[in-house]
Amino acid sequence: MRYSGWQLLKQGLRGNAGWQPAWRTPVLQRSYDAIVVGGGGHGLAAAYYLARVHGLKRVAVLERGWIGGGNTGRNTTIVRSNYFFAESAAMYDFALRLYEGLSRELNYNIMLSQRGVLNLAHTEHDMELMTRSVNAMLLNGIDVELLDAKQVRDEVPLLNFSPSARFPIHGGFVQRRGGVARHDAVAWAYARGASDLGVDIIQNCDVTGWLREGSRIVGVETSLGRISAGVCAMSVAGHSGVMAEMAGFRLPITSYALQAMVSEPLKPILDTVVMSTATGMYVSQSDKGELVFGAGLDLYPSYAQRGNLPTGQAIVAAMLELFPAFRRLKMLRQWAGIVDVCWDYSPVIGPAPVEGLYLNCGWGTGGFKATPVGGWLLAHLMATGQHHALSAPFDLGRFTSGMLVDEAAGAGIAH
Repeated sequence: MRYSGWQLLKQGLRGNAGWQPAWRTPVLQRSYDAIVVGGGGHGLAAAYYLARVHGLKRVAVLERGWIGGGNTGRNTTIVRSNYFFAESAAMYDFALRLYEGLSRELNYNIMLSQRGVLNLAHTEHDMELMTRSVNAMLLNGIDVELLDAKQVRDEVPLLNFSPSARFPIHGGFVQRRGGVARHDAVAWAYARGASDLGVDIIQNCDVTGWLREGSRIVGVETSLGRISAGVCAMSVAGHSGVMAEMAGFRLPITSYALQAMVSEPLKPILDTVVMSTATGMYVSQSDKGELVFGAGLDLYPSYAQRGNLPTGQAIVAAMLELFPAFRRLKMLRQWAGIVDVCWDYSPVIGPAPVEGLYLNCGWGTGGFKATPVGGWLLAHLMATGQHHALSAPFDLGRFTSGMLVDEAAGAGIAH
C-alpha cells in the first residue's frame, strides 16, 4: 500500500496503527532445508537468493538480536569496486551491479546515490602508485579516472589546498559509479524480499552450538531449542571466530573495533565521498546533511562496540587537517562496529573445515559494499555445494596454498 504525505503524518500521529509489518513473524520450525546464522545484510541476502535463484522453500535466518542490528547498522554506507587485483575487482563490481538494480528488484528504495568515490594522493610517490593502481583497475574493467591536483580542486574545493598543508594534495582518482546506499534500507529490503518468498526470519534467537552427526554439521543449538538443517552457513561478521570455535576449528581472522562518527547536519556542501589513504580518513554527507566520517581500526583485538578515545581523536584530527572549514562543527554521535579482518584483507567465502557448514566472513572494512555479492555467493555454495567462479579465489584453502589476495592497500583503511 502506498501512502500520501498526509496519510503518513496521520499514521505517525496514531502510533503507526494499521501499518503492516515489513516481514512476517513466523512460527519457528524444528527443521529446514537451509539455515543461515546471522541476520545482517549478507545473511538476509543469502536467504533471499537461496529462495529466488535456487528455489529452496524451507530456509531460516537466525539472528540473536534484531535484523540489521550488528555491523549492517554500524557501517558508513560506502559502495565501490575500485580494487587492485582482478579477483577482488570482479567480485566487488558484481556487487555494485547488483546494487544498481536492487531498488527495482526488491521494490524498496535503498537510497543508492552514485555520487562518486574520490581517493586522494598526498605525495609524488602516492601519485606514482595511484597511476599503477588505476591502470590495473582499468585492465580489470573498473571505471576509474586519474585526476591531477587542479581536477581534484574542481571536484572538492573545500579540501585544504594551502601551501602549508600537512597533507598536500597532488591528485587522486575517482570511481564515479561508487557512492553510498542506506544501510538499514538494504537490510530491510532483503528481509522483506526473503520473507515474501517464504523465508523464516527468526529474531532474538541466539545460536549456542552446532548439531553433529559424525563429522557433519546437521543443525544448530539455540536459545529457542534445537533446529536441524540440510545445510548451514554462518555470516556473523566480527563474531566469526567465536562461531568457528564452537564448530571446532580456528579461522585466520582477528576482530577489531572500527569507529565512525556523525556531525550535526549542514546544508549540502559535499557531493562526493572523499578518502585519504595517508590519514585513513574518509567522509561523506548523508541525505540528512550530517557528515559521516571515520578512519583506521582500533588496532587491538576487541569486541567492544565503542572504540577508544585516542583513535577517535586521530579520526577528528585527520578530517580537520583535510577540511579546516569543518573545525567548528559539533558531533552528534559516535559508534564502532566489530570487523573480522583476514591476514590478506580479503574475505573467506567457501566450505568450512567441517562438512555441512559454509563460511561468509573476513570482510573486514569492506562488508557493506559486498552485501549483495556476499549473499549471492553464499547462496550458490549452500545450494550447489560448489564454488561460484567469483568465490573460488577466496576459499579458506588459500592460507595453506599461499595464494593470498592481498588487498591491504585497498581495504586497510576504514571504508
